[in-house]
Amino acid sequence: MTARHLVDVHVLLIRDGRLLLSKRRSDDEFDGLWHLPAGKLEAGESATAAAVREANEETGVHIDPADLRHIHTSHVVAAGRDSRLGLFFEASHWTGTPTNREPDRCHELRWFPLDALPDAIIPYPAAGIRAHFTGTPYSERGWPAVTPTASAEG
Repeated sequence: MTARHLVDVHVLLIRDGRLLLSKRRSDDEFDGLWHLPAGKLEAGESATAAAVREANEETGVHIDPADLRHIHTSHVVAAGRDSRLGLFFEASHWTGTPTNREPDRCHELRWFPLDALPDAIIPYPAAGIRAHFTGTPYSERGWPAVTPTASAEG
């Protein structure tokens, strides 16, 4: 069987200089850490449709796909976890008031000033958040470092 990678979508909801984060509720090491609204791409679904769906399922907001801006892609591997490609989208316009629609998966939603984000953010989504500030289009997590090979020139 060929190994496959999951595709995750993450949404940075930014308004008035603040970012919406969710405090994860889970039975693993990520419980109590901050995360972005996010989820997995489903079969037959475009990445922007998945981002719109996940933001609505988790926070109740409605986003027009045209209001999403792709800001980062991250390729992530970790022992004991499915490998994944994460697509990060920024939304600065939506309708509705964010509310915690998945209390079984999220302790709370909270707005944070962009210049005062919490330290306890899961590292994977933190890469996409950093991209908002740095413009870095791509990152890798968990891959072994590549050592440059010696040149064959003489």
